Amino acid sequence: MSTPDDPEAMEHRVGPDSDGKPKSSPYHHPAAGWGAAKGVGRFMVGERTFIDGPRAIMRMNHENGGFDCPGCAWPDDRKGLHLDICENGIKHVTWEMTHKRVEREFFAAHTVTELSGWSDYALEKQGRLTEPMVYDPDTDHYVPIGWEDAFALFGEVVRGLGSPDEASFYTSGRLGNEATFLYQLMARELGTNNLPDCSNMCHEASGRALQAALGTGKGTVDLEDWEATDALFILGVNAASNAPRMLTALVEAHRRGAQVVHVNPLVEAAARRAIIPHDFADMATFRATATSTLNLQVRIGGDMALLRGMAKAVLERAAHDEKAVDREFIERHTTGFDAYRALCEATPWELIETQSGLARAEILKAAEVYREADRSIISWCLGVSQHEHGVDTVREIVNLLLLRGNLGREGAGPSPVRGHSNVQGNRTCGIDHRPKPEFLDRLAEVCSIEPPREHGLDTVGTIKAMLDGDVKVFVGMGGNFALAAPDTPRTYAALRNCELTVQVSTKLNRSHLVHGRRALILPCLGRTEKDHQVAGVQETSVEDSMSMVHLSVGMKKPASPHLRSEPAIIAGLAHAALPGSPTPWQWYVEDYDRIRDTMAKVLDGFEDFNRRVRLPLGFRIKQPARELVFHTPSGSAEFSTADLPDVVPAPGMLALGTMRSHDQWNTTIYSDNDRYRGVKRLRTLVFMNAEDMDERGLAKFDPVDITSVAKDGSERHLNGYLAIPYDLPRGCAAGYMPEMNVLCALEDYSLQSDQPLMKHVKVTIVAARSSASA
Repeated sequence: MSTPDDPEAMEHRVGPDSDGKPKSSPYHHPAAGWGAAKGVGRFMVGERTFIDGPRAIMRMNHENGGFDCPGCAWPDDRKGLHLDICENGIKHVTWEMTHKRVEREFFAAHTVTELSGWSDYALEKQGRLTEPMVYDPDTDHYVPIGWEDAFALFGEVVRGLGSPDEASFYTSGRLGNEATFLYQLMARELGTNNLPDCSNMCHEASGRALQAALGTGKGTVDLEDWEATDALFILGVNAASNAPRMLTALVEAHRRGAQVVHVNPLVEAAARRAIIPHDFADMATFRATATSTLNLQVRIGGDMALLRGMAKAVLERAAHDEKAVDREFIERHTTGFDAYRALCEATPWELIETQSGLARAEILKAAEVYREADRSIISWCLGVSQHEHGVDTVREIVNLLLLRGNLGREGAGPSPVRGHSNVQGNRTCGIDHRPKPEFLDRLAEVCSIEPPREHGLDTVGTIKAMLDGDVKVFVGMGGNFALAAPDTPRTYAALRNCELTVQVSTKLNRSHLVHGRRALILPCLGRTEKDHQVAGVQETSVEDSMSMVHLSVGMKKPASPHLRSEPAIIAGLAHAALPGSPTPWQWYVEDYDRIRDTMAKVLDGFEDFNRRVRLPLGFRIKQPARELVFHTPSGSAEFSTADLPDVVPAPGMLALGTMRSHDQWNTTIYSDNDRYRGVKRLRTLVFMNAEDMDERGLAKFDPVDITSVAKDGSERHLNGYLAIPYDLPRGCAAGYMPEMNVLCALEDYSLQSDQPLMKHVKVTIVAARSSASA
C-alpha cells in the first residue's frame, strides 16, 4: 500500500527483517501486555515522537489539565488511575503529533491526479496540514488561500444556493461539544436539518431502539455499574482493538468472579485473556488473566436469535421457578410482556438454533448464566447494529434485560459501546437530522432563530442527494467521508458532483482528493494542541459512551501558526454565509464559556454547565430510564415483538462482515499488520471458514474474486483478494473496511435505522479468474 514516493513508510510498515511476504498464523498471546508495549515503542520510534509521546502518555485522559484521547469513547477511570491509556490511543495521538508537515510546497509539487494514485497510508503519512488550501482546476493543484478568502468563497456559494437544503453538514465523532453546538446552530440558522454524522453508519440502530423501548437513545449504565455487575454479555465487539481500555473492566470482572460472555462470529483476542499494561506486577511476571467465561460464535446476524433463545429458556424456567423472572418489576415498569412471552413460546427451538448458528445446549448455557446472575449488563457494538434488523436486535436486548429487572439498579442495564471519542456528544449537542420539536423550540427561544422543522438528510440520503444534484455543497467536519461511507465508487461520484466540498481536517486524506468542482481544505487544531483565544487557552468538552461529560485541554504548541480551532472555523464559515446573523459568532469564539452558557439553556442535562464540567471527572447527564422514568408513549419500558429475521445465506452465498484491523483506527491505517488475528503485511484478504474454503477448492492465500449482490440485484466486485482460513461459523466471511466498503451498495441500508449493512453483505467468493484459468 505504500508508494514509491514514501520509502520510509515501506520500511516502517514492513521492517528490515521482513521477507516482504504476507503471513498468517494464530495469535496465542494475551491481549495488550508486552505485545501492546512493543507496538507502542515501535510506533513512537517510527514517528520520532521521543519527547512528545511520553508527555502525551502522562497527560492523556487525566482529569486535571489533561486532554481526552481522540480515539474511542470508553469512559475514563474514576479511581485516580495515572495510566488510563491504551496502545491504539497512544498510536492515535502519536500519529497526530508527527513532526512532518504538508506545506504549500508539497501541494505545488504534486497534482491531485498524482496524489489520487497514492495509498491512504502514504497520504496521511505526509504529516499535518498547515494552512488553508483551495483547489485550482486549471493546474490540478491545491494552492494557498487566506482564511478570510476561504470563508468568503464558502459564503458566496452557500448564499447562491436555491435552497439551504442544497447544503449538507457532516460530522465526525472527534468534534468537541462546543464546536458541535455551533455547527448545528449554523446549519439550522441557514435553514436546514441536513446534519449527517458517523453515527448514521454505526449506532443509529441502537439509538432508535433504546428510544422506542426506554425513551432514551443512550445506554443507562456507567463504569461503576461495570464494576458491580455479576454478568457481562459482550456482543459484536472487538474490544482489544476498538475499545482497548475495556480490557481492564473485563479482567477485573473475571478476578472478582463475575461471568463474562462474549458473543461474536470470531473469537477475538479480548475474549480470551489479557495482561493490563498498567498492572506492573502482571507485566513483570507475564501473568495473564482470563477475560471470558464463555464464548459463543453466532453466525453473522444471529445475535437476535440467541437473545430470543435465552429469553425463551428463562421463561420456560419461570413456569416452575418464580424467581426466574422479576414479576414485580415487569408489572410495575413495563408493558407488552404477555405478547412477548407468547412470541417466545411460539418460536421453535429449531428456528432459534438455525438462525443463531448455535446448538440449543450452548444457548441454554448462556441463559443459565443470565438467570443465575443477580445483576447483568448487556453491551454491544457494530456487530449488532449494522444489520437490517439492528433495531429489532437491540430491542431484543432490552426485552431480555426487562425479564429480570436488569434496569435502574446498580450493575445492570444496556451498554452500547460507542466508537469515536465524542460521537455520542455530537448527537447530544444537536447533530441530528431528525431533531425533536422540544429541542428546536428551545433553540429558537434561546438563540433567536427560526430552525427548520422538516427532517433533513442522513449519510445515505446525503450521498443520494449529491448524486442527483440536489445537494451542491458538502462540508465534512473531521473524518474521511469518502472512505468511511458505503459504495465507494458512488460516494466518490457524489462528492465530485458537488459545486463545493469543504473538508476540515488535521491530515491529508482521500476526501481531499475526491472533491467537488470547487474545494477547500481547512486545517484545524488537534486534540493535543493548545487552543489560544482572546480569553486564554480554551478547554473543550466531550461526552463518553456512558454519558459522562468532562473537559479536555491541549498540551503542545500547534503544528502551524495558521491553524484554527474548530469553533473558530465554524464561526468564520457562519459569519460569511449569514450576514446580519443575530448569533455573536466571534464573541462565542473568544471564550468557550460563553458557548457553554448558551448550551446550558438549550440542552437537557447541561444546566449549570460551566460549573459542573469543571468538577473532578465532570458530570453525568441525567438518564430518566436509569431512574425508571420512561419517556415512551405508554410511560413504561416497552417489550417488542419482532419476528426473527432469516439470516442464513442462500446456497452458494456467504454473509460477509467488514471490520477494522488492530493496526487501524476507523479509516486511518497504521500498517498492513493485524496482530491479534495473526496477519502480517496484508489487508487485501478475506477470512473464511475452512470448510467453506474446501467446498470452493481454495487453499490458504489463494486469490479469490468477491462479488456482492445488493437488494436491487446489482453486483459489486473485489478481485484478487487472498483467502485465509479462520475460526468462523460456516457461511460467514470477514474482511477489512474501508477497502471492502465498495461491496456495500448504497441501496443496502436498513429500513429500520437507515444504516448501511456493513456487517451483513451478501457475497459469493470463488477462485480468482486469473488463478483459475492458469
